[in-house]
Amino acid sequence: MLERADLPERVEIKDVSPRDGLQAEPKVLSVEQRVRLVNHLTAAGVPHIEVTSFVSPKWLPQMADAEAVMAKIERKPGVTYAALVPNPKGAERALAAKPDELMVFVSASETHNYKNVHCSVSESLGGFHRICEMARGEAVPVTAVIVTSFGCPYEGRVPVHAVLDLSVRLESMGIADITLGDTVGVANPLQVAEMVHAFRLNAPMIRVGLHFHDNRGTALANLLAGILAGCTRFETALGGIGGSPFSPGASGNLATEDAVYCLSEMGIKTGIDLDRLMLASRFLEEIIGHKVPSRVYRAGGRMVPTGIEGSFDE
Repeated sequence: MLERADLPERVEIKDVSPRDGLQAEPKVLSVEQRVRLVNHLTAAGVPHIEVTSFVSPKWLPQMADAEAVMAKIERKPGVTYAALVPNPKGAERALAAKPDELMVFVSASETHNYKNVHCSVSESLGGFHRICEMARGEAVPVTAVIVTSFGCPYEGRVPVHAVLDLSVRLESMGIADITLGDTVGVANPLQVAEMVHAFRLNAPMIRVGLHFHDNRGTALANLLAGILAGCTRFETALGGIGGSPFSPGASGNLATEDAVYCLSEMGIKTGIDLDRLMLASRFLEEIIGHKVPSRVYRAGGRMVPTGIEGSFDE
């Protein structure tokens, strides 16, 4: 029987919608719209926000003008504003924009890494060494995301030992905060629990986070499995938008509203105001031009049973 004593008092939510979410949208938003989205998340109390990525606009026009977005967001003390970088050139651009954190990413499978960033896993790691050196010089921490950690659209299920080995190589560079991504939404709760337990047993020096896509409706169940296994860091996206344009079948992320509602109802603190989060989702629908898949947003949420009232700019 699940009891409150089995659960942590608090978990940390990082909202990735301004980057992971918007990069999958066909519509390219203006700098002002992207800035307002980040500001809505800040106003809702989201403690960790993935603001943008410093990638060539040739590959992702949705992330163009990253410097302008970083310069114009309203930064709140205590909130971490992160930027994703694909290589040292991107890191150089990002560091000039003064992020609180740099994020790097690598695939758990060779095939996906080639499809995603056009190089091998070892070549990606070689670039990370330089990024870590650059970031240390500016006193900016580097975190990592291992995508396709639970399954690859090209190679199938990824062995736990492969993810562990890759994580240890990252940790040897000084990257101790590592998020495991279920990029195409194939993970199940038992698989998630086994992965987290494997890290706690074999790599306790690594602070593990989890990132779930909801292709098959298992994301929220996977979050709970991760919590019960001892994980307290999760990446979600406002409205449930997102997905890699380079990963076939990678549809939306676990919605931030859905995670916050569920956690709150179980008595787990996130520091995030659900009412303001719902206002942010309403703004998100307005700027992307279509409905978001979040179930809690569609249902109205615990505190807003008959509709959402309020200004986008509150």
